[in-house]
Amino acid sequence: MKICLIGLGYVGLPLAAEFGRLYETIGFDINQKRIDELQNGYDRTLELTSERLKAADKLEFTTRLEDIRSANVYIISVPTPIDSHKNPDLTPLIKASETVGKVLSKGDIVVYESTVYPGCTEEECVPILEKCSGLTFNEDFYCGYSPERINPGDKEHTVSQIRKITSGSSPEAAAKIDDLYKSVIVAGTFKASSIKVAEAAKAIENSQRDVNIAFMNELALIFGRLGIDTNEVLEAAGTKWNFLPFRPGLVGGHCIGVDPYYLTYKAESVGYHPQVILSGRRINDGMGAYVALQTIKLLIKKGSSVRGAKALILGVTFKENCPDIRNSRVIDIIRELEEFGVAISVFDPWADIEEAKREYGAIKIYNRVNGAGVLTNENKETAGGGRYNGEKFDALVVAVAHNEFKSFNPRSFVTENGAIYDVKGLYDRSQVDGRL
Repeated sequence: MKICLIGLGYVGLPLAAEFGRLYETIGFDINQKRIDELQNGYDRTLELTSERLKAADKLEFTTRLEDIRSANVYIISVPTPIDSHKNPDLTPLIKASETVGKVLSKGDIVVYESTVYPGCTEEECVPILEKCSGLTFNEDFYCGYSPERINPGDKEHTVSQIRKITSGSSPEAAAKIDDLYKSVIVAGTFKASSIKVAEAAKAIENSQRDVNIAFMNELALIFGRLGIDTNEVLEAAGTKWNFLPFRPGLVGGHCIGVDPYYLTYKAESVGYHPQVILSGRRINDGMGAYVALQTIKLLIKKGSSVRGAKALILGVTFKENCPDIRNSRVIDIIRELEEFGVAISVFDPWADIEEAKREYGAIKIYNRVNGAGVLTNENKETAGGGRYNGEKFDALVVAVAHNEFKSFNPRSFVTENGAIYDVKGLYDRSQVDGRL
């Protein structure tokens, strides 16, 4: 068995490394820079250490199509984003299917890990594989679906420690795929009865979390008007054994903030208009603007002029202790504050400055603190930042709960009448002026 992983991001690389310990494995990606870094033992996502990469001694990396022709199991783990209209963007998935179709041989198996809507694998991907290969589905080649369950930044629940759903287009293919994953997934597998069931299971995992967080966010909106601290309410309610420990906050990233739209898209295509899921999405998508507005109100209460005020945002990645900035909703806070004429600076020790600039434009971003506790920027020319000389800000927004921020004194960044809004509840209530 020779395995090829198509797409070496947060999902594909850790899985490739697991397979690469036992099987001859090829990691394929169209990004030559990414391949060069991996060949030198460096993973920019910080999911794998150089030691973990070296341990996968049967794993090779390439961008060349001919290098993957010898594989007989292809696992596709490319991004599945949404477009500006919040509809599924299957472009990466389609292109990856075309790539595999060009090298597919009789007897091969293609497994999809990318998050999709129920039916996508067989309705959208399989016809592409057939067209590009000239082979017949379920006669010459077989497919499966095993949804990714990667939690970026989590060093405890790694790919081998999370139970894996598997499925196949025939009973024989399903059994072979399940056995393959069982050989590397310590936590075991769950063999779904069909590809559609496995696709649907993935879609509702993150939709469930999205709806629960939306409820917490709606509570925060209500309690904010009532002058009640949401975190104190949740702490009190949490004393009951079956109260679920969700918290309000920004909902971004490549999963929770995206996957529900795949499910609602499919639901609407069969004539059902989802209400609970889309309502939750509207609430969560509006939280960045709400945080910005609360910050503006605090500035006014403190007697500061809004236009021309300077604000520092702590964190720009989509979650704590992770460099992933994809679909980070912190940008909603930034854009809304900029609309009010507020000058924004960002400090994030995890974010890659160049990537942040490509994704969100010329944000002034700092990513280091020197020995004197002064924020510095490693690449001031490209990031538009420079060295922070100890200036005080009119407002501080704690947007991401990186571990590095826990030891900070938030008051040290703001003027005497500076406003501090803590989205994550990272600091004691007495240290901030407002929190979600």
